[in-house]
Amino acid sequence: MRSLAFVSFSVMNVLSFRAVGFFGLVLFCATAITVTAAERKPNVVFILADDLGYGDLGAYGQKIIRTPNLDLMAAEGMRFKYHYAGNGVCAPSRCVLMTGKHPGHAFIRDNRQGHPGKVSDLGKPEHEGQYPIPDETLTLAEVMKKAGYATGGFGKWGLGGPDTDGRPMKQGFDRWFGYNCQAVAHNFYPTYLWDNDKTIDLTNTAFSPHDTLKPDENGDDAASYKRFQGNQYSADLIAEQARQFARDHKDEPFFLYWPTTVPHLALQVPDDSLKEYVGQFDDPPYKGGKGYIPHFSPRAAYAAMITRLDREVGALMDLIRELGLDDDTIFIFSSDNGALHGTHEGLAGTDANFFNSCGGLRDGKGSLYEGGIREPGIVRWKGKIQPGTLSDRVTGFEDWMPTLLELIGDKSQTPQDIDGISFAPTLLGQKQEERPFLYREFPSYGGQQAVRRGQWKAVRQNLMPRRGKGKAKAPEPVIHTELYDLDTDPTESKDVAAEHPDVVAQVEKIMREQHTNSADFPFPVLDQ
Repeated sequence: MRSLAFVSFSVMNVLSFRAVGFFGLVLFCATAITVTAAERKPNVVFILADDLGYGDLGAYGQKIIRTPNLDLMAAEGMRFKYHYAGNGVCAPSRCVLMTGKHPGHAFIRDNRQGHPGKVSDLGKPEHEGQYPIPDETLTLAEVMKKAGYATGGFGKWGLGGPDTDGRPMKQGFDRWFGYNCQAVAHNFYPTYLWDNDKTIDLTNTAFSPHDTLKPDENGDDAASYKRFQGNQYSADLIAEQARQFARDHKDEPFFLYWPTTVPHLALQVPDDSLKEYVGQFDDPPYKGGKGYIPHFSPRAAYAAMITRLDREVGALMDLIRELGLDDDTIFIFSSDNGALHGTHEGLAGTDANFFNSCGGLRDGKGSLYEGGIREPGIVRWKGKIQPGTLSDRVTGFEDWMPTLLELIGDKSQTPQDIDGISFAPTLLGQKQEERPFLYREFPSYGGQQAVRRGQWKAVRQNLMPRRGKGKAKAPEPVIHTELYDLDTDPTESKDVAAEHPDVVAQVEKIMREQHTNSADFPFPVLDQ
């Protein structure tokens, strides 16, 4: 009996020990899993529209174009009233975003092809691409990669051709899919796209995005425009690859940069989206001849392009939720510059006036007035950013690098030579000092400078000397600093420079100090 009792006791002790050990192991694993989940850095999804205006989203006052998913993103996050793109056109604006340096210090300061001559309308990989950023440029993708992120870009690059050190795969991206060249991106039905460092053929017929109707095409019906469509819509292909990247990297932090080509010209959209708007309003045909291909219902096409983009944004947000990553993902939406302003009578089919695309702000793309650089700025991070908030903090593209590094807990990686100021405290509901100033310059469209300082906005126009007649030397431009009080005059309609000479002196000092010379992008009036 003693022996049996001992055996029974021993077995019970062993079982008890094993049970305690097992449950202890479970507890340890659960704790480890909790710690791992807590330590996971948030994913970053940065969606950048192309030529979308401040007023093109419902969240920013749009009344005609439907954008329910982006409106929901704004409702569930923070919306910025004064968020400024890097510049008035594509490449220099994207350079500010990627490098954290404002246009007076950034390397790319204008749109310029990387090869002499013009890129073929049909696109040729060996001749495409914009002027490249140097190999030593430190980009947002590179700092995110150093922080342990998988990095993917999907859409339009514009900062260096496929044979240069400026190409995406040399500037911090593990994955790239879409367009390298802005000129090739004018066509939503291209014959090829870039898949990392190689091109893939599409089943689209080659045609120029700047073509016009032929003499036997009257342009009064949809049939005349069918040849400007293809089989594979690039924006759809790019969006699907962006979603696949999220699937592929669901188990590690990822930086998903989605610089879509929507709604940049040409006006092209699949029929299923177009029919959502055709016939809803007066929509005279654009028959071409003033840039980009014609369209029988141009207003409907523009609206449909934006709504289709919104649908793709919603699909990505749904996927992130399905993957269980909603609490761990920061969503950002903005645009690279303002809308192409005016009516389709003079601007390649667009009608920003009809849609109020610039939100009532002055001018549009190519300008440093508010309509050219003030853009939607939406940030959503579930559980971290207070839903439905509106910030009046002045922010710019150069601020994203330090802001994201702070949000992901890697402030120490912030480069010392950037101009950006983190607004992470603002996003997280904390008080923050007002931005001292925001500086912009642009040597094209006549040559421009602008400074935002508090309520004041200073603008200089026509800074590039115009050619004189014959061999006469170009006369020096007459420089005048315009000043606007954005608190009382958001449309920049009343120049009050004469009434505030002290403010003018302050902003002119900033203009002098913030410009540095560039041999690649000279600005003679400002260069010293």
